[in-house]
Amino acid sequence: MSNQYQVTNQDNGKRIDKLMIEIEPSVSRTQVQSWIKEGHLVVNGDPVKSNYKVQEEDEITWEVPEPEPLKIEAEDIPLNIVYEDKDVIVVNKPRGMVVHPSSGHPNGTLVNALLHHCDDLSGINGVTRPGIVHRIDKDTSGLLMVAKNDNAHQSLAEQLANKTTDRKYEAIVHGEISHEYGTIEAPIGRDPKDRQSMAVVEEGKSAVTHFQVLQVFKDFTHVECVLETGRTHQIRVHMKYINHPLAGDPKYGPRKSLPIDGQALHARTLAFNHPVTNERMDFHVEPPSDFTQMLELIKKRS
Repeated sequence: MSNQYQVTNQDNGKRIDKLMIEIEPSVSRTQVQSWIKEGHLVVNGDPVKSNYKVQEEDEITWEVPEPEPLKIEAEDIPLNIVYEDKDVIVVNKPRGMVVHPSSGHPNGTLVNALLHHCDDLSGINGVTRPGIVHRIDKDTSGLLMVAKNDNAHQSLAEQLANKTTDRKYEAIVHGEISHEYGTIEAPIGRDPKDRQSMAVVEEGKSAVTHFQVLQVFKDFTHVECVLETGRTHQIRVHMKYINHPLAGDPKYGPRKSLPIDGQALHARTLAFNHPVTNERMDFHVEPPSDFTQMLELIKKRS
């Protein structure tokens, strides 16, 4: 079934791939670019490139391709499930676990474990990311919501886009932060000097992180971070930007840090409206033992 959208004056000059994720908030820009490349999306009946800038009254027509059959293997990996019903699963992901398969991590991921646990995951994000609405980094622990069907996926994705979810993190950062609260508003994009890393760059996507100081120690600060947006490596990049990189961060932190395996970052709180009942769901999990051990270590040093 074809979908259509006529470009308005407000949309004039926008890139087609950027406009499409505003029209279809449940899909990613990468997916839109794939639709364009494979001929599932045309403008005025003609194929375009992803960087095509739309004009007022352009007619965009697209078809959402059927998801490919899942090819990722189910693996019997233990899961810490905080909540589950027929629509959503909330998982407490351990440090060291990758969320979905990729060329560098073909197995042993959260998705592999989820496929063993249940076979009713949404297919919106394709074969390698069934059910995955949002991600946290491999070495970040904590709460993640997973959609078990496409309707739930679309609802949760829209809540993320509309900033109606609550996501709070605990982190240990280098340096002593002298003020109790702060907001970092700085755009994030690919680091032009290192395409494997993210950085604050002028042409990046809007990114906002709020933080509150929980406790100050000698050379370190324990903080709570609240995401207003959800950019790749956002907290890690933003805290580095204000010269307080995360302890243990192998990519953005200093070489000499706390003896923790990966960045000291934990997704402690997750809240959203249930995609069917609209009930507010609110979940909290304490940081893992290695995180609390690092807190005890810096307390003793102080």
